[in-house]
Amino acid sequence: MEKRDFHVTAETGIHARPATLLVQSASKFNSEVTLQYGDKSVNLKSIMGVMSLGVGQNTDITITAEGDDEKEAIEAIAQTMTKEGLSE
Repeated sequence: MEKRDFHVTAETGIHARPATLLVQSASKFNSEVTLQYGDKSVNLKSIMGVMSLGVGQNTDITITAEGDDEKEAIEAIAQTMTKEGLSE
């Protein structure tokens, strides 16, 4: 299992557009990819799940991936988070 913590710095948090980009990034991989925020955890391949969390600015999230391409999945998601200005 691969796991990485992120601090969300985007003013709007993870709203519709960035959530869509994260879901698209996670969906390219076979691994199970999960986003944890507070005490809730959702499938990162589910746009409704991600949107339901309401992740705001200056919050911490954890993304985990488990499967044959877990390292690649975490790396791709980390790149999306950085490229979209969601985290540092």
